[in-house]
Amino acid sequence: MIAIPPSFWLDTNELKFPELNQALKEPNGLIGIGGDLSSERLIHAYSSGIFPWYGKDEPILWYSPDPRMVITPEAFHLSKSLRKTINSSKYNVRVNTVFFDVITHCQNVYRSGQSGTWISNDMIKAYCNLHDAGYAHSYEVFLGEKLVGGLYGVALGSVFFGESMFSLVSNASKVAFAHLLQKSDYKLIDCQVENKHLESLGAFNMPRDLFMQQLKAFV
Repeated sequence: MIAIPPSFWLDTNELKFPELNQALKEPNGLIGIGGDLSSERLIHAYSSGIFPWYGKDEPILWYSPDPRMVITPEAFHLSKSLRKTINSSKYNVRVNTVFFDVITHCQNVYRSGQSGTWISNDMIKAYCNLHDAGYAHSYEVFLGEKLVGGLYGVALGSVFFGESMFSLVSNASKVAFAHLLQKSDYKLIDCQVENKHLESLGAFNMPRDLFMQQLKAFV
């Protein structure tokens, strides 16, 4: 049984989160429960190193894991095969033209080892609101005029907080990821939690204290 500190229960009328040093070690980084998905709360959360992540029939759960998986443009590993795919001009990458389509594909795509998705309809609405406000962005990969891959996330200053990606054809999400790292001015990409796929592209774990230092410098 997990002991939840009373301060973790969030007030919908107040944006404040507990101090990060209170975050649980198990589950790693749990720092808040409840609240809402308003644009104001989401922006405050991301700028504080916190993001929402919860499943069906769960309350809104907020996390700031330690360590934090990140990637920088300098650390990005562009394989020969991916470079060849990009240079072939087979795919066309666009930004912020079909945000809703990208996030709904991320919601519906099958993921090995997962029985469902954390992207609820409420989250889609919330991130579309962030997109309309200029904070959430999508990188979209087209084959001809068909959307075949992409990713979305939240941008604050020079930091991009990646949320999810999808591929309908081989390497499409990697093409979007490469475009994000090579064709933007972001200095730090937050990948949130350890992911072997992203690790193969150069992502690495960073202690939360260092991540927060970077966040304060770049946002």
